[in-house]
Amino acid sequence: MRARRTTIRRSGLIASVLSLLVGAALAASGPGAAAAPVAPSAAAASAVESLGIAGTSWSVDERTGRLRVLADSTVTDTALTRLRAATSRFTNAASVERTDGRLRTLLSGGDAIYTSAWRCSAGVNVQSGSTYYFVTAGHCTDGATTWYTSSAMTTVIGATTATSFPSDDFGVVRYTNSAVPHPGTIGSVDITGTATAYVGQSVCRRGATTGVHCGRVTAVNATVNYGSGDIVYGLIQTNICAEPGDSGGPLYAGDKVIGILSGGSGNCTVGGTTYYQPIQEVLSAYGLTVY
Repeated sequence: MRARRTTIRRSGLIASVLSLLVGAALAASGPGAAAAPVAPSAAAASAVESLGIAGTSWSVDERTGRLRVLADSTVTDTALTRLRAATSRFTNAASVERTDGRLRTLLSGGDAIYTSAWRCSAGVNVQSGSTYYFVTAGHCTDGATTWYTSSAMTTVIGATTATSFPSDDFGVVRYTNSAVPHPGTIGSVDITGTATAYVGQSVCRRGATTGVHCGRVTAVNATVNYGSGDIVYGLIQTNICAEPGDSGGPLYAGDKVIGILSGGSGNCTVGGTTYYQPIQEVLSAYGLTVY
C-alpha cells in the first residue's frame, strides 16, 4: 500500500453495494408484512465477502444464477476450505474454483504513462467543454500527482484531478501540456462513444506492456478482493490476458469504449482473467465525454 490515499466517494455508494449483497430484506409493504427473501446467490456473495480472503473474486453466472467464486494461487487450502464451507450453506447457490496465477492490480500501462514510482496505461481521452483529460485506473492515480510521457520524466502530460479506489477503480488526469497530443483514439481505432458490457460480448483491450489482446466478456458485476482492504465492486470480467503495466488501459468493442483495466490473474503466455471498471460510471460522475 502507498503512504497516501486520495479517494472520492459518491453518495449512496455504500448503500447500493449493501443492497446488491443482501437484497431488499427490509422492504415490507405494511405492519407485519414478511420481509422479501434474499436470493441464495446474493447471500452466498455476502458470506464470501465477510471472510475477507485476498485473492478471490466472485460474480453471478447469468446462465445458471449461481455465484461463481474464483480463488487464485495465493489462497491457501485452509482458506479454500473456509470458502467452500461458507458457500455450502446455500444449497446449489455457488461454486468455488481455483484460477491460475495471482490476482493483482497491474501496475508497472493503450500508451504508457509514468509517475515517479510506477507505470500504467492511459485508458481513453475525454473532455469537459474545452478541457481535456484521460481516464485510467484509480489504483494508478492513487497517491500520484503528476504524469509524464516517459520514465525519464522530462515531458509532463498533466495532473491527477480525481481518484476513486477502492470500491471503484478509476482515475482522471487533466492534460496541462498543450504540446502533448490527445487524439480520440485507442491505437488506430477512432472511438465514437461508449457501450455497456454483456456476457458473451467480443471485446479487445490495449495496454502498454502487451499491446492488443481480444476475447469475450465472461461476467458482469464481479467483485474482486485484491488484499490489504482493496475490494472493488461492479467490474466486468473477461478471459483476456494482461500483465503489469497494462493497468488503466481500455476495453473496447469496435469503436465503443467499455471499461478500464483494473487487474487480473495469469499472463499473456499462459492466458488469464482480467477485470475492468465500466467507463460510464466515471464519465457520469465528472460530466466527461469521449470524442
